[in-house]
Amino acid sequence: MTPREIASVLESSGDAVVGLLGSLSDEIASLRPAPGEWCVKECVGHLIEAERRGFNGRIRQMLEADEPPLQPWDAAEVAAARGDCERGLGALLDEFAELRRDSVALVVALQPEQLERGGMHPQVARITVGEIVHEWVHHDANHLRQALANVQDYVWPLMGGTQRFSSG
Repeated sequence: MTPREIASVLESSGDAVVGLLGSLSDEIASLRPAPGEWCVKECVGHLIEAERRGFNGRIRQMLEADEPPLQPWDAAEVAAARGDCERGLGALLDEFAELRRDSVALVVALQPEQLERGGMHPQVARITVGEIVHEWVHHDANHLRQALANVQDYVWPLMGGTQRFSSG
């Protein structure tokens, strides 16, 4: 995919996060499908942190320095420290939307030669800007799916006999 195509996908997936998840009540967005699982708000908080630390942030590092060391981060530890389940969903989505606008502008401006710039990650080895932008598309879809599965879990017991129309 070209940077412009990736930026378009990121913009659309960002719109989906804000639009679909923004329609939920804070109560539904705070429910955990199981102990230790993330609520919808924590999924949004993770998308924010992944964008700052793993995608937008790392791309900027690689564009500013030659082969910089890239710092790992513990997503579960960061999620626990953020306390997003107790925050308002609207505020989280506003934070995400602002960051996503900046990220889309960053990706759309990438030049083909910049996709080869890289950095060293202690767990993965060398990664490039091109690899990161493609992972970003995958990551967005994964966590949007996770958040929507939480919504499905919430409505499942309320469906009564209509559960037979669905495989679960």
